Amino acid sequence: MKGIPMQTGVLRVLRATAASWWWHKELRRTGQTLLAQRLERQTVLRDLGYLRQAATLPNAHMICGKGGTFIHLGWTTVSTLAPIERFPLAALAVARGTPFIDIRHVTDVIAFANLPRVVRDGSVDPVHSGAGRSVSLTSYIDMVEKLGARITNNPRPRQSA
Repeated sequence: MKGIPMQTGVLRVLRATAASWWWHKELRRTGQTLLAQRLERQTVLRDLGYLRQAATLPNAHMICGKGGTFIHLGWTTVSTLAPIERFPLAALAVARGTPFIDIRHVTDVIAFANLPRVVRDGSVDPVHSGAGRSVSLTSYIDMVEKLGARITNNPRPRQSA
């Protein structure tokens, strides 16, 4: 990974996750080991790409709610119905510094649903009202935090008291 150090532990987790998939296990069980290995390698490379994007894109972030965990990478979203504790790729991204928004404690789902989206390409939407509006990640975090979300790896500059 260009410019981003990759630890052996990260690769080990990604490989173990890929090998544990039911389809890859089934391929191994039926003697199709080479195909399983090739698919696992492709999966690890794909996930490394997601980690690279999470580390380099300005508005990359994760959200975990009762409906699952979502990694937002600009125009790409990676998701699962599981909480972050059962989504190794998301846990690795958080460990590597990607902003994480935990909305499992947000009770006003209507207010949350009416929040604007985070801009995908780093540019801020000049119109801050109406359907389809978008705001910077830091503005979004300000809004969602008021609803009770917990933030890890906060990208906002620290304010001195």
